[in-house]
This record gives sequence, structure tokens and C-alpha cells, in this order.
Amino acid sequence: MAHTLSGPERAKFTAAKLATDYVKSGMKVGLGTGSTAAWLVKQLGAMVTEGGLDIVAVPTSSRTAELAIDLGIRIITLDEAGWLDVTIDGADEFDRDFNLIKGGGGALLREKIVAKASHKMIVIADKEKDVATLGNFALPIEVIPFGLQSTQTLIEAKLKDYGFKALNIQLREKNGLVFITDEGNHILDTRLVRIANPRDLAVDLNRIPGVVENGLFVDICETVVIGYENGKGEVRTLLDGKTVTATIQDDKNIFSVIGQ
Repeated sequence: MAHTLSGPERAKFTAAKLATDYVKSGMKVGLGTGSTAAWLVKQLGAMVTEGGLDIVAVPTSSRTAELAIDLGIRIITLDEAGWLDVTIDGADEFDRDFNLIKGGGGALLREKIVAKASHKMIVIADKEKDVATLGNFALPIEVIPFGLQSTQTLIEAKLKDYGFKALNIQLREKNGLVFITDEGNHILDTRLVRIANPRDLAVDLNRIPGVVENGLFVDICETVVIGYENGKGEVRTLLDGKTVTATIQDDKNIFSVIGQ
């Protein structure tokens, strides 16, 4: 029920609900991973089963796939899709240039592959994810298990080249065990505080042997839908290098679909 949701969850719900306007019958849709993306999947599921929405979807994780199937959304592989009309996903941070940090949910590799195989990537988020400079959220770096320590040593050396000093790199765990991604890899969560040049850093990290991918998404997202806990929203779109902002004034009870 909506009235039991916390303020942040109401904001996530709002962003996801507003983003459903970008999904039309006949589309091939990439579905993100994480708490905000889960709200999107739930709402698209209702639109499929109750409203006749006809889509196929490519999930970015096994968790998203399971949820989509449970809700009646037909899923296919990315190879079967070939190319996607749109991918809608959350973000852990986004800046004014629409650079992102993603990977808090552990699916950054698939998320980046799916997003790059789409005509458009739309990020859904609450206002707390909006930052002046990326880096407060720990940057996830996906690495293969073999040679983990040597890979981490190379990462540390590269980060020192960039001027990062007091490095804090943690091997991600879940429920007391080392976290394993859907591709069988590990994640190093790297606290950098401030990333001044995400574009170059993303490229250089991926050149390190053992690094599969990193959570810096640069030049991938072009639209961000920001939800607020009062049911209103804001859409920012990057057009010709400039950000165009539109405010969405809710003219009905956006939370009515979940019982408030």
C-alpha cells in the first residue's frame, strides 16, 4: 500500500510510473536491475496483464527476469532481440552531463551491454541520486576471480596515477559470502569520493587485465526521469549538448494503482 511506503520509495515509484509513458506496444524493452527498476517492472507487468500492452523484454539480471516472468512479461535474450527500442534502468548517481555510476545491484556488466544495444537509455531515479560530481557512491568494478589480488593491485596503481590517495577498495559480499555476479565474476567496490574525469577513468580501468567492466556509464544515457515523493516528476533530456528540463505536474493520484 502506498501509504506504508517511505518517502524514498514513493519517489522511486513515481519515477518508474512516469517512465512507463516511454513504453509502447510493439517495443523491445531493456529492463534494469535494482529497487527503482523493480517498480518499473511491476507497473509494466500490470500494463501487460490488465491493459493489453504488447512488449517483449530483455532483463539485465536473473532477479529482473524472474520478476518479469512472474508478472506476465514475455522475455527474450538480447541475441533474439537484436536491438532494443529503449532500456529503462536506475542509477546510483548521475551528474549534470548524464554520466552515471551503476552497479549497486551487482548487474553492471549486463546493464551496460543492454543499454548500449538500445536506441535510447532512460534513467529513473529519486532526487538523492542527482550529484554535482560522481564518486560519493562507491564505484563498482567487475573482475574475474582468477588473479583477483593482482588485478586489485593494478587497479590501485592506476587510481594513484589519477591522484586518488587514501584508497578504500572492498570485495563485495552478500550474506557473509563473496558476491557472485550473474556472469560468475566478483565486484570490487571502490570509494573515490570525487571522480573528476569519468570518461578517461572508465576507459583506463577497462584496459586492466582481469577487469571485465566498471560502473561508469558515460555517453550512454540521454534522459533522466526524477520522481518525487509527492507524485510529481521532472524529466531532463540532453539535446545537442544542452539539458532540457520539463516538470510533470500530476493531475491525478499517481499512487492510486497501489491502493492509496
